[in-house]
Amino acid sequence: MEKILEMKGIVRKKMIEKRKEMPREEVIAKSRVIKEKVKKMKEFRSARNVMFYVSYNNEVFTHDLIKESFSEKRVIVPLLLDDEIVPVEIKEWKELKPGAFNILEPEHRNLFPLHLIDLVLVPGVVFDEKGYRIGHGLGYYDKFLEKLRATRIGLAFDFQVINEVPHLEYDQKMDIIVTDKRILDCRE
Repeated sequence: MEKILEMKGIVRKKMIEKRKEMPREEVIAKSRVIKEKVKKMKEFRSARNVMFYVSYNNEVFTHDLIKESFSEKRVIVPLLLDDEIVPVEIKEWKELKPGAFNILEPEHRNLFPLHLIDLVLVPGVVFDEKGYRIGHGLGYYDKFLEKLRATRIGLAFDFQVINEVPHLEYDQKMDIIVTDKRILDCRE
């Protein structure tokens, strides 16, 4: 286990550096391609209650997709509460304020029932072709996804997908990964 954690740390550090080096214009352009792919997917189109992550720090930019979804979907976003992600529904963008790690999150705590979430868009530092991911190493998303039955879609720039990431038994898999170049179906 120590060896796997060490390997994850090395991969995480390299990928965060690579992502940081991306010019803002490239992040926005590639994110727009990813957004359009997601909007066309049957899983997204048929979902009524969608949980989005609110992007920061050169992640695949989700702000536009969130804003465009208010008219058609119930928009749910994560709130970090007592070291756990909890789902909160928002009705408009201005409900978000800088919170934990300076990530935008809702000020109110109108928790949304987990069992009603149809689809969750998941951030990651690196993914593999089987659907495993490495996040920032705090385990928030893995703990949250463990409780969720919704379809899981990881969003990543194509360079963030590698052949295999080191993983442990508690690491949660994605069903689908969408990048600027491809859509990977990781369901078995």
